[in-house]
Amino acid sequence: MKEITGATKLFGILADPIHHVKTPQRMNEHFARIGYDGVLVPLHVRADELASTLAGLRNLRNLGGLIVTVPHKTAVMDLCDEASDVARKIGAANVLRREPDGRLTAHMLDGEGFVRGLRSTGNELAGKTAYLAGAGGAANAIGFALVQAGVASLTIANRTAAKAEDLKARILDLFPQARIHIGTPDPSGHEVVVNATSLGMKEGDPLPMDVSRLEATQLVCEVIMQPENTALLQAARQRGCKVQYGAPMLACQIELMAEFLGVGAK
Repeated sequence: MKEITGATKLFGILADPIHHVKTPQRMNEHFARIGYDGVLVPLHVRADELASTLAGLRNLRNLGGLIVTVPHKTAVMDLCDEASDVARKIGAANVLRREPDGRLTAHMLDGEGFVRGLRSTGNELAGKTAYLAGAGGAANAIGFALVQAGVASLTIANRTAAKAEDLKARILDLFPQARIHIGTPDPSGHEVVVNATSLGMKEGDPLPMDVSRLEATQLVCEVIMQPENTALLQAARQRGCKVQYGAPMLACQIELMAEFLGVGAK
């Protein structure tokens, strides 16, 4: 382990539970790779203690910022001082930068991480038609990011149609020129197909869409990282589709988080 000194910049990840998080390992590897004197540590914080914890952390002058995960992504929005337009429209954030005066600035990088992950494997989104399964937490961020990346159209399919309509309205509020449709379980007719639900994490989960309608010309993408080979990706490969695993999303989020937190900045 690297030597931690009085000059080391501190960062934390807020979660409850905390035992499962992989971000500290990945971020500290990133710090070491670029030669940055910083350390990210896990901070186990319960929901009812989040406000008081953030109030105290503001006063740590060597704190660079915080990464936020379940169940705190929504609650931090009322506890920060500033937030990006996308974070406000999504209503959630996963990274907080501590400014020199102690203010906390929030941003949401789930969607940007997904898009950069696609680009890292040679998949460009501009001008493509996209199908998004889900309208919950991750899907919200990915929906905004797909439109921001220049997709020609976005179809949102969710079991609860009202949630899909709500996501559509919020995206259009920020990107009024976007072409957005409400879809069905049928993903056919789209070039990029994204599962942004949690379906596939557990054995026996129902499939997030009608896989019999997948076409060999489609790119089928997952946000789930464990298991790596979800039932959806297995079905997609059987139908000749190109697939994108969930892991590149995390790798690219690490880079984006570091950039937002000012890591490596002179």
